Amino acid sequence: MLLPDPRPGNRAEPYLLSGAVGYVPHLTGLPVGGCDHEPMLHALYLVGIAAFAASGVLAAYRADMDPFGGLALAFAASISGGTLRDLILDRHPLYWTHDWVLLTLITAVGVGTIGYLRFWQLPRRSLLVVDALGLAVVTVIGARAAIESGVTPLAVLILSVMTGVTGEVVRDVLCGEFPPLLLREEVYAVAALAGAACYLGMDAAGIAEGPAAIVSAGLVFVLRIAAIYFGVHLPRPHKSRGEA
Repeated sequence: MLLPDPRPGNRAEPYLLSGAVGYVPHLTGLPVGGCDHEPMLHALYLVGIAAFAASGVLAAYRADMDPFGGLALAFAASISGGTLRDLILDRHPLYWTHDWVLLTLITAVGVGTIGYLRFWQLPRRSLLVVDALGLAVVTVIGARAAIESGVTPLAVLILSVMTGVTGEVVRDVLCGEFPPLLLREEVYAVAALAGAACYLGMDAAGIAEGPAAIVSAGLVFVLRIAAIYFGVHLPRPHKSRGEA
């Protein structure tokens, strides 16, 4: 759903009413072949919200937290990346403070996941899969927001990766899991960087936002899932303690 931007100091242009990763300025992708791709981005946005909210609850469940802790992690995982990015870009007030759709969706997904886990167990790697989906979507939406802000291409890549990985870092730290996934030899930030670069290139080539977002998010997801499935890890820059 597109509405005028209600926040003071911003241009009166339409914006997406919801998003786990922060305010995305007017998504101006022109219709291609008579088809408006903004609903596609909106749907992708909602998927990212739900994925990271569910990942927060799953991480809390694995850490033996109570339901309140699970709901708190659902919010932390969902809004941390976009909050950090918007603070860097000096966007105020923060997007989630006035977006009731965002807050309602996170609450609903969090409560629903808590209720599901009360009676059933999820597959062992469900957290990794859901987290990969959230990473993919959040990274791409972060790239879109950075591009719309007019920053340099390098800054777009940095802000995209930052938006994608911050929720995971905050989630793992709150769960007492250290080092967080990002700081291990995992194909995580690298996958986000590849997706951000893909989206940046497709945007520069004039490809419509909807298809570009889906292809780029798909790249991040496939790279992350493939690394998990095949056990691919990044090389360590130095030997671990105790190694000869």
